[in-house]
Amino acid sequence: MRHRVAGRKLSRHTQHRELMFRNMLVSLLQYERIRTTLAKGKELRNWADRIITLGKKGTLHARRQAFALLRNEGVVKKLFDEIAPKFKDREGGYTRVYKLGWRQGDGAPLSLVELVTFSHPEEKKKSTIKKAKEAIGKVTSKKKAKKEEKETSKEKKTKPEKKPSEEKSK
Repeated sequence: MRHRVAGRKLSRHTQHRELMFRNMLVSLLQYERIRTTLAKGKELRNWADRIITLGKKGTLHARRQAFALLRNEGVVKKLFDEIAPKFKDREGGYTRVYKLGWRQGDGAPLSLVELVTFSHPEEKKKSTIKKAKEAIGKVTSKKKAKKEEKETSKEKKTKPEKKPSEEKSK
């Protein structure tokens, strides 16, 4: 019986499981959202909560503990400088898990794990009128530039420069 035994084994040996979750945790902190199976996503929440709590402490010891787990200086720096300050007023629940459906090949349930503070970089949709005006502006400015170049080249050709000796004689 496995009463009150924490964690999922996921049909993997201990070392394989731990390394897999380390990699997933690094990816989650780096990209702030990842797509994985539902069971792995639910287990990853525990790992992410622990490491973000370390980031909130902000001490040198916590930084060294985080590096011992993550083994990536860039991600540790991002954790302590960017991610943890966003969660300073939050007591827990730093991640959310969305169910996405089933994987095509084997029918495994998929999920999207993301940090609660994740926000999409929204693109402002321009109306077709604004797009057309911008395109016309670019075209006309190119035409104007070409006309100006032609005019300046014509002026140089049509107006021969007078020699200084001719100007004095007049």
